Amino acid sequence: MSDIVIETKGLTKRYDGFTAVRNLDLEIHAGEVYGILGPNGSGKTTTILMLLGLTDPTEGTVRVLGLDPTRYPLQIKARVGYIPDRVGFYDDLSAWDNLFYTAKLNGLPRAEARKRIEQALERVGLAEVALQPVHTYSLGMRQRLAVADVLIKDPDIIIMDEPTQGLDPESAREFLGYIQELKEDGITILLSSHLLHQVQQVCDRVGLFYRGRKGLEGTVPELARRILGSAYHIHLTLANEAARVRPALERLQGVQEVQQVDEHALVVKTVEDIRPKVAQAVIENGGRLLRLDLDLPSLDDIYTRYFEEVRHEKGEG
Repeated sequence: MSDIVIETKGLTKRYDGFTAVRNLDLEIHAGEVYGILGPNGSGKTTTILMLLGLTDPTEGTVRVLGLDPTRYPLQIKARVGYIPDRVGFYDDLSAWDNLFYTAKLNGLPRAEARKRIEQALERVGLAEVALQPVHTYSLGMRQRLAVADVLIKDPDIIIMDEPTQGLDPESAREFLGYIQELKEDGITILLSSHLLHQVQQVCDRVGLFYRGRKGLEGTVPELARRILGSAYHIHLTLANEAARVRPALERLQGVQEVQQVDEHALVVKTVEDIRPKVAQAVIENGGRLLRLDLDLPSLDDIYTRYFEEVRHEKGEG
């Protein structure tokens, strides 16, 4: 049985001659966190709307949990949670009342509704303020309430559109923690965001979108190898001369380049994390290793380089 829970083939959406999404092929697997990245106008939000059945495709097919969202929007809504960039609640009602309204819309019996509401509020740390009107909540508290709201339906998938936008660093850190917990529960997350360092912390794979097309897709190390030429930078500091171990390092499988920073320091650029092999090569060739550090590939660097190349190819400067 396939573990693909979101699948599109040739998905296209046009508005009055403007193509917002063009020929999108996408596969998202059960239990993964997938990030959609791209500048404004790249088709991220339109893609989400089609996945939710909130707008119809012009061409192509889309399946969410095996269902066509256009034909079965209510079934999709029952199993897919959605956190938009601006979450709407009834501000004069309490958090509890807002969640009870959601439970009622989802047809939950009163006893089951109370149980899920209590569990959701406890999980996001709002149990002690559950009876306060939502208009008294900070932005971070409202975003936590949004997580509680989608948990009421016990979803298989949660789609989030810029969920940490406007949050202070501590609130954003907490929210990313909730995403990790949801993943551990087996919930599939589709995340659209422009905050790349946050995406890198939680996403298993990312897709880079530009003008309605998915240009690249993969893990951050995979994209780093394709766009930057190397995925990992291993920094070495030696007590003796670094030049004596450089030839041995250059011969290691997986090493793409060795740069000498100064008399005692080297940077080894590799396609994967081979720190044990690098350390062993240094020691076996007479190097006295003082320090070894690893720089992980940066999604910011990948994103910047990729869109610079795309714009250059298209003559956009």
